[in-house]
Amino acid sequence: MRIGINFGADPTAAGATLDDIVAIASRADARGFDTFWLPNIFSFDAISALTVIGRETERIGLGTAVTPTYPRHPTALAQQAMTAAAATNNRFTLGIGLSHKIVIEDMLGLSYDRPARHMREYLSVLMPALRGEALNFDGEHYRVHGLQLTIPGADPVPTVVAALGPAMLKVAGELADGTNTWMVGPQTMEEHIVRRLSAAADAAGRPAPRVVAGIPVALTHDADAAREKINAELAIYGQLPSYRGMLDREGAAGPADVAILGDENAFRGQLERYRNAGVTDLNAVVMHVDEGSYERTVDFLAEML
Repeated sequence: MRIGINFGADPTAAGATLDDIVAIASRADARGFDTFWLPNIFSFDAISALTVIGRETERIGLGTAVTPTYPRHPTALAQQAMTAAAATNNRFTLGIGLSHKIVIEDMLGLSYDRPARHMREYLSVLMPALRGEALNFDGEHYRVHGLQLTIPGADPVPTVVAALGPAMLKVAGELADGTNTWMVGPQTMEEHIVRRLSAAADAAGRPAPRVVAGIPVALTHDADAAREKINAELAIYGQLPSYRGMLDREGAAGPADVAILGDENAFRGQLERYRNAGVTDLNAVVMHVDEGSYERTVDFLAEML
């Protein structure tokens, strides 16, 4: 299982400058972390930021977790992702997702109707575009003809989809390279995410999918206090319907119940549960639960590489 760092999902990351993020990614690169992930919420554009980071780092894999699809035409996103790939010596993974109804409809004024259908059409344009193929597609939402992207130096861009429900897992397994999850516990990961995703990929004749698990993590000797702090800071994720559904499947009351928390032995044991569930990539959201906890947790993860 590859181990990576996510910067930006922890609320304490607010206010970090682009130079700050480049420095954090550079340290992760120097320490041997496999990947560095950025969310695309209401701050820096994640693909642009990772393109800059890629010019300042040497070997670490870079990825979005995740870029919303609705605000961007699939050909525009493909062009941006391929540019990022060319700029980073093809270390870039494109993570995409639907976002949420509250963002797409209430904030942006776009329709969130039939989201799985939207994603199927989106990938039907995006994936061939990322392979440099000529596009010829007619759907309900997208009709694209006579366009072919040529980005020198860009290999086909690996693409993972934030898929949680059965319909989205089927789409991701059939058309993309895997999934990038958030708020999924180990039992739900194995019995729901990995099983459905792998079955869809196998039926479509695709390789075994990549399973990137976004998980809050903290090395601490006061797990109860850490759990309370995480539930308070990540409370919104226990309320959004897609994440609430995953927590309910796991029997989890809140986000902290799917976090990797505790001392060294507890941390190792919980991490192993995710590995055994079929996770290929840990996308660790390191939480500030007490003084020094962030640095201790990063140090401990680095020792496990």
